[in-house]
Amino acid sequence: MIIKGQLVDIPKKDIYTVSLEVKEGKIIQITTIDQDPSLPFLMPGFIDAHVHVESSMLVPSEFARLAVVHGTVATVSDPHEIANVCGMQGVEYMIDNGKQVPFKFYFGAPSCVPATPFETAGGEINAQDIETLMSRPEIHYLAEMMNWPGTVNQDELVMEKIRISQKYDKPIDGHAPGLKGELAEKYVSAGPSTDHECFTAEEALGKLKLGMKISIREGSAAKNFEALIDLIDVYPDRIMFCSDDKHPDNLAISHINELAARAVAKGKNVFDVLKAACMTPIEHYSLKVGQLREGDPADFILVSDLKDFQVINTYINGEKVAEKGKTLIQPIKNEIINNFHTSLKKPEDFRIQANSAKVRVIEALDGQLITPEISGKILIKNGFAESNPSDDILKITVVNRYEDAQPAVAFIKNFGLKTGAIASSVGHDSHNIIATGVDDESISKAVNLIIKAKGGVSAVSGNQEEILPLPVGGIMSASDGYEVATAYTRIDQLAKVMGSTLNSPFMTLSFMALLVIPDLKLSDKGLFNGQRFEFTEVFI
Repeated sequence: MIIKGQLVDIPKKDIYTVSLEVKEGKIIQITTIDQDPSLPFLMPGFIDAHVHVESSMLVPSEFARLAVVHGTVATVSDPHEIANVCGMQGVEYMIDNGKQVPFKFYFGAPSCVPATPFETAGGEINAQDIETLMSRPEIHYLAEMMNWPGTVNQDELVMEKIRISQKYDKPIDGHAPGLKGELAEKYVSAGPSTDHECFTAEEALGKLKLGMKISIREGSAAKNFEALIDLIDVYPDRIMFCSDDKHPDNLAISHINELAARAVAKGKNVFDVLKAACMTPIEHYSLKVGQLREGDPADFILVSDLKDFQVINTYINGEKVAEKGKTLIQPIKNEIINNFHTSLKKPEDFRIQANSAKVRVIEALDGQLITPEISGKILIKNGFAESNPSDDILKITVVNRYEDAQPAVAFIKNFGLKTGAIASSVGHDSHNIIATGVDDESISKAVNLIIKAKGGVSAVSGNQEEILPLPVGGIMSASDGYEVATAYTRIDQLAKVMGSTLNSPFMTLSFMALLVIPDLKLSDKGLFNGQRFEFTEVFI
């Protein structure tokens, strides 16, 4: 196979016309030819430097079908979502499913499963499991070490997992939101070498000076591109791009190509941008992804320009996998695994006795994972605490989906619902059922839709009920990715018709039980203060 194009030589910061010869999946010769500006640009494929494939609500094979259309050829993937549901079986599922398609998934060993002892999860990955995973060639790194207190304080189990990773000479991903100064120094010195959780440029700069690489993140809910992109001017060799968590409707539209386009639109050097988007992850994680050199795997893309990065064709190991906006990866038959064992709920299960009208409130912030603790007033009826929609303070609940237990109930602001309720069994990281709504009956209906389907996202408004089933682990669909994206768009729009003003209400909802991100969150065991790492009272 011979392909001609204007080669974007990122290391040399040059562009020149070449004839590329590909044979048996490798680049065997690159020949410089006469300049021809009419030819498309030939460049390495994009790499997502940190992603939970499960958050796309698609199994890996379907994720790949959508991602290649946007020029993505590889991902650095942390399977801790499915591991929290199904343990080692879940990790095996992701590896095996990803092998069925021509796409390069580089999985890590989940470091924090369960994420904390303050919630109920369905699986556990212990130190022996880390040893087993690290010995496998399919596992390329220790996935994000979210237990930063344990890392800083040299917790025995945390350090054992880090030592195992170091024994196999595999990098350790970080997760240290807000850490600065001495705490950041202790964290980095323990072993983590990347972070995707920086809130501000000041925080990221401090970590860069300590030797970390920083991943600029633009997911469906969490975004730090605007805050961090200027760092690429000073540290072009230590910046990567990632999505972290991207819902199917967004993945159907764009992926890492969007970050590259936005960076160039801000005047950033195109070679620095493409180094972050295509090259630095290969170097950091020792990925077997081609860099457009003779002898490399034939992983590359053809784009029409270096501004919007409109992808014409995508090639992986010499195979054309996408062409002019259409995926060429064929769907496969996907197996179903799950872990769902809870009974249907009643409206009274979500009642809580009111001790006062003043409560601690989780403040959901659009585009952020941090949730400040604020106070607010709720309504009281017959002695029970109820949502106060006029002040946008709604009831929120987390329901244990692994066994029958009393739902945990608290209050949240900024979802904006004026009617009904929304619910999801995508609830990071333990993936219990999480729901918010204006009344107990609607919340119960939304939760029960998910219980009956053994996983999904749902919305209830009066007599209108919608659910997108997610039967794989209760967090992924085995169906066609584009059909899932369409169904998700429909239910997302319903949530907005019901009053939600959030850009991505279901993605935001999914993070309201993520205890490792401060300040205030809700687990199936109760309201949790992420600063003090302890439970707290709902009523003030």
